[in-house]
Amino acid sequence: MRVLVLGSGAREHALAVALAADDDVSDVLVAPGGPGVADVAEVVAVDPLDGAAVAALAREREMDLVVVGPEAPLVAGVADAVRAAGVDCFGPSAAAARLEGSKAFAKEVMASAGVPTAMARVCTDLGQVAAALDAFGAPHVVKDDGLAAGKGVVVTGDREEALAHARSCLEGRPGAGASAVVVEEFLDGPEVSLFVLCDGTDVVPLAPAQDSKRLLDGDEGPNTGGMGAYSPLPWAPPGLVDEVVERVARPVVAEMARRGTPFAGVLYCGLALTSRGVRVVEFNARFGDPETQVVLPRLRTPLGGVLRAAATGRLAELEPLTWSDGAAVVVVLAAAGYPASPRTGDAVTGLAAAAAVPGARVLHAGTATGADGTLVSAGGRVLSLVGTGATLADARAAAAAAVAEVGLDGGQHRGDIAVGAAEGVRA
Repeated sequence: MRVLVLGSGAREHALAVALAADDDVSDVLVAPGGPGVADVAEVVAVDPLDGAAVAALAREREMDLVVVGPEAPLVAGVADAVRAAGVDCFGPSAAAARLEGSKAFAKEVMASAGVPTAMARVCTDLGQVAAALDAFGAPHVVKDDGLAAGKGVVVTGDREEALAHARSCLEGRPGAGASAVVVEEFLDGPEVSLFVLCDGTDVVPLAPAQDSKRLLDGDEGPNTGGMGAYSPLPWAPPGLVDEVVERVARPVVAEMARRGTPFAGVLYCGLALTSRGVRVVEFNARFGDPETQVVLPRLRTPLGGVLRAAATGRLAELEPLTWSDGAAVVVVLAAAGYPASPRTGDAVTGLAAAAAVPGARVLHAGTATGADGTLVSAGGRVLSLVGTGATLADARAAAAAAVAEVGLDGGQHRGDIAVGAAEGVRA
């Protein structure tokens, strides 16, 4: 099988690593990729948002499967273009990707499917926002309705900060998705990420993970795209995955099919385990970053066949997935100034030493080759340092040792990823 992965971040690097390890996968291409992924895949300079160009590349290089990593190509309809060219594609259509592209649409689908989620109001002006904030009370949760590159959600006890975020979304700040915001009630309890593979009819869950969104230790500081994650979750209640499959994933997939927009790809279920039970925080239409970096290393079933089964409506034919009993922890190394104004162009050093740490792997999230040939930072999140081991404590130690080897001026990372879980404390 020949596989093309679209994207350039650490998630795509992790996908390429897992696909390259599949004996049934002969070639892995990544577009546009980056300097780091070249150790396991061929890097091709194609715009992942250009559906026609991606489809032409897939046909020209005789790809058997295209795997779409980021959300933007999905919302732009790249998966539709690939399928129209006669190539199997793992990733939902543009119509189905609205589950991530519009939070208001996702709420509508959940209401129709009877899926438990936070109470919410869709607001199109500041007067509506103010009324919703007062109705739900603090902490306030305000979400940009559309894609916002990980900067669309504010959770705050400060009403003025919540109003300011809503104003920036409604006034169309760069990168904002739409002219609406969603104001929700705050959900208490720990959050869990669960990827569910879907083929339009059937669903197969992967192992759950937990992502840490705040910039600083102790879950302090601003929200980010994710500063670390770990899997498994020893504190998760028994039966959690089965409950999410039956109460969330299956009803949503059935509802999308009923609407004539079947969902085939991965449904990322962002969940809160509240005092009132499981509630959906958000849906994404693709693998999450950085959770992918800890879920895939634990998967023992070869990835290529699993993704192709989802892309071709054959999930029901899969044998049960097998998993490692071990653990994985990822620590994200971010650039100076992240998330508000990340600095780029700083030298990134020590990667060979980091990769040599037993149980560690270095995944590139935002790097580039500088004019003098050295590796430099090229994004807010620069590297994912993954540690694996028999226990969460072992995996934490491997990730921390890898981080310690890397040099990045002004680099930021958290030192407490999975610390509670490793000590047997519920997150």
